[in-house]
Amino acid sequence: MLTAILSGFFFSLFLVFAGKFFKGKLAVLSALVPLGLFVYFASFIKRVSEGEIITQQYEWVPSFGVNLNFTLDGLSLLFSLLITGIGFLVFAYTAEYLKGHKYLDRFYGYLGMFMGAMLGLVLSDNLISLFVFWELTSISSFFLIGFNNTSQASRRSAILALAVTGSGGFLFLAGSLLLGGVAGTYSITEMVNLSPEIIGSPFYLWIVILLFGAAFTKSAQFPFHFWLPGAMKAPTPVSTYLHSATMVKAGIYLLLRFTPVLGGEEIWNTTLIIIGGITMFYSAVHTLFRTDLKGVLAYSTISVLGILVFLIGLGTEYALTAAAVYIVVHALYKATLFLVTGIIDHETGTRDVTVLSGLRKVMMPVAIAGFLAAISSAGMPPTIGFVGKDLVYESTLHMGDWSTVLTILAISTNVLVLYAGFVAGIKPFTGRLPERHSKVHMPGFLMWLPPMILALLGLIIGIYPALIDGPIVKGVVKAVGMAGEEVHLKLWHGFNFILLLSAITLTLGILLYFLLKPSKKREKAIAKFDFIAPKELILKFGSGVWHFSNLWTRVFQNGFLRNYVSTIILFLVVLVGYSLFNGEQEFYIDFSSFSRMTYYEMILMGIMFLSVLFVVGARSRLTAVVAMGVVGYAICLMFVIYSAPDLAMTQFSIDTLTVILFVLVLSSLPKYLSISDYKMRIIDGVLSIGFGLLITLISLEVLSEPVNKDVSNFYADNAYILAKGKNVVNVILVDFRGSDTLIEISVLTVAALGVFSLLKLRLKRDDRELKD
Repeated sequence: MLTAILSGFFFSLFLVFAGKFFKGKLAVLSALVPLGLFVYFASFIKRVSEGEIITQQYEWVPSFGVNLNFTLDGLSLLFSLLITGIGFLVFAYTAEYLKGHKYLDRFYGYLGMFMGAMLGLVLSDNLISLFVFWELTSISSFFLIGFNNTSQASRRSAILALAVTGSGGFLFLAGSLLLGGVAGTYSITEMVNLSPEIIGSPFYLWIVILLFGAAFTKSAQFPFHFWLPGAMKAPTPVSTYLHSATMVKAGIYLLLRFTPVLGGEEIWNTTLIIIGGITMFYSAVHTLFRTDLKGVLAYSTISVLGILVFLIGLGTEYALTAAAVYIVVHALYKATLFLVTGIIDHETGTRDVTVLSGLRKVMMPVAIAGFLAAISSAGMPPTIGFVGKDLVYESTLHMGDWSTVLTILAISTNVLVLYAGFVAGIKPFTGRLPERHSKVHMPGFLMWLPPMILALLGLIIGIYPALIDGPIVKGVVKAVGMAGEEVHLKLWHGFNFILLLSAITLTLGILLYFLLKPSKKREKAIAKFDFIAPKELILKFGSGVWHFSNLWTRVFQNGFLRNYVSTIILFLVVLVGYSLFNGEQEFYIDFSSFSRMTYYEMILMGIMFLSVLFVVGARSRLTAVVAMGVVGYAICLMFVIYSAPDLAMTQFSIDTLTVILFVLVLSSLPKYLSISDYKMRIIDGVLSIGFGLLITLISLEVLSEPVNKDVSNFYADNAYILAKGKNVVNVILVDFRGSDTLIEISVLTVAALGVFSLLKLRLKRDDRELKD
């Protein structure tokens, strides 16, 4: 499985060197990669349908419990087949859709990277590796959404999508670490067995909130749904692959995967029912006000994602079976409709549904695909959509006291989804063909064949639902903790109440389609309420954060080093001073333990004090540097007095070198500038005295503490034995703490290079600017 996951990345890497061969007629060969992967995963259908769970384990960071563990069960198999199967058709479609595009190889590279990331996401059995692939899907989708990078709208949409899904990724990481800490493992399989302990943990609520945040942002749930319609600025293959069949269902996958671990509790089920219910109805209503085909499909996609979240929240076997079927239903018909929309846009140059009609006369195969997809989205027999819709109603009717309300909500949503499907799949092909579209012709077969295959699959599986019942659907239900024996997929259950509800849905939906035509006027009317839309509110919040950050930067990051140092020192003085004097820590200085000062020490202290005064009052840099050097040499004499000649020599060398470097560096700078007034210097002086006093008190308190010489004795006893050195200080620096010393040297080297670069920098002035 690891090879299957990495194949997408290897393919992308291969295109870096051989991409030019995939820009022409050979572009279609790219589809062989997802096709081969589809065949590989399809070979496991029989084993998984028999209850076998295929696992593979690779050590990565075993000391932290982070490994590349992969599991192939019914749930991951379903998503793997969708990722590779629809991926194959999208890759083939792209060869014709972007034919001749100068960056076609780059586009395939992004698609390959995304495919590998999605496979890694759905197959990972380790939370940390799952997070890595989760983020890779966000990054690769960013490149795909912003593929038309010359368009400002595409760039903005890509950034917005990355911001929302990236924020969810941060929440996912926090939730994963918290969940791993509670469970004592990052293995999802092991967490299933630890579910009672995890649910009983005081951190359970926080884990659920964090994972919900990740799932809701990725799967475009209210109020984080707004990034998905904007992502429709991407080329049609991206909209098909990412935003209908795969990436947006990553959040759905996450919720299904963790249902056996975290599900069954009121907070889990109720939240999903409420958020899913709001999302599915709110987004379905929005389809009534859209005239762009991609806009209609985007909001209907969000609505179906809400239905899936809603079904997971219901949590019964019927509901989870309905969710599994609906994943297949939606992937087939929505991918078809997106591909059909791409053909319409490619051939007519517009996606405005108000001006599209009669296209069946010039592209009948595309019209057939659109019609089949539309009736599947409507839940008409004999499509698989009919089976899925019936299961949704069966699920809501089993919810006790709330069954009526939930069923009405489901019917209302399905009526609107039917309307959206008919608008996108039937409206452009019926009626009279406009004169300006009379010369429209059929696209190449690589464009119309993929949607036809998907549409026919929706019809065939609807007639023979057993094709996915045992091999796929029951495997999903078992993977999420259910028995999988209560529900059996059938096209016909006889005349019953569920059939009546389906008939009501179809009748209302068809009436709505004929009575309510797409209208620009209605679209403009709804735009007046954008100021209260979640997108605008969140963007305004983001703008507020930006203004606050700008203000904060102007105040604290104003480019003056002295202000940075003053802020840091003030913070330390307040924080450490508070901890010393608030009574939480004992503050005691034993003056009786101090030795008397000698005349030599008093003279040296006087020299250092006068030197510091010279530094503070100096009017030239050279005077300040020399005075600082005097302070350093006085400290050298202190070491000599206390019988530490080696430290004295080291200090002498460092101070001499420092003085020389300062003189060399500062000599190239302008003359002293007076950039602070008298009041500012008084504040700096008070702050310096306070900081110096604080350091003095801390030093005196440290001297009053009992001395523990275990470390000193260890170095003294082992310096020669272990490191073969007689100078203990040198042995500590270059052996026992050699890594620390190496890092310090590296930092100094980098700083020296930076200073050298600044000294050598010569900015060229523009003569025209000087004239101005």
